Amino acid sequence: MQKILLFIDKVSTWVGQAFSFCIVVLTLHVSWEVFSRYVLDNPRAWAFDFMIMMYGTLFMMAGAYTLSKNSHVRGDVLYGFFRPRTQATIDLTLYFVFFLPGVIALTYAGYYYAADSWRINEHSTITYEGPPIYPFKTVIPLAGAFLLAQGIVEIIRCIVCLKQGVWPSRVVDVEEVDVDKLKQELHVKDEDIQKLDQFVVEQETHK
Repeated sequence: MQKILLFIDKVSTWVGQAFSFCIVVLTLHVSWEVFSRYVLDNPRAWAFDFMIMMYGTLFMMAGAYTLSKNSHVRGDVLYGFFRPRTQATIDLTLYFVFFLPGVIALTYAGYYYAADSWRINEHSTITYEGPPIYPFKTVIPLAGAFLLAQGIVEIIRCIVCLKQGVWPSRVVDVEEVDVDKLKQELHVKDEDIQKLDQFVVEQETHK
C-alpha cells in the first residue's frame, strides 16, 4: 500500500515540477512583451490572454503537487499542536465534507466545459486576435483528476494514521532549511555563533 501512495506522490511531484516551467515561460514572455511594447513599439494584442493562460495553468497543475507535500495553507493555528490521530480525524472529516464534493464537481463539470470549448473551437474574445483557449480549458479536468487522485492518497494516509498513531512517510522534495538540523550536521553550537558575532563586531569597531 505504501508503495502505491508514494508512487502517486511521485506522479504529483513530477507533474508539479514539469508545469513549474510555466513560470519561466511566463517570465520570458512578459519580459519580451515589455521590450516589444516600449522599445520596438510593437505590442501584441494577445499577450495578456497568454499571460492569464500560463498563470492559470501553473496554478491549477500545482494543486496535486502542493497537496502531496502537505503544503496548503491551514487557517487553524492550533492544528500543529494536536496529536497525529487528532489531526487525521480533522483532515479526514474535511476531506469528505469539502474536498471530495468540490474536486469531483470540478473534474466532472470541467470535462464538459472543456469538451464544449473544443467542439466550438473557442477562442478568446478579449482581443480581436484572441488565441485558442480550448487547450487551457482542458487543464481544468486534468488538474481536477490529479488533485482527486492525490486527495484519495491523503484520505488513506489519514486512515493509516488513525490506526498506527503516526503519519505515513511522503516523497521528499525541496524544503525550507531546518536551522537546528543544519547546526547539528555542521557541529556548530550557539556559543560558537555568538563568539563569531562578537569577533565580527570587534573587527568592525577597530576599523
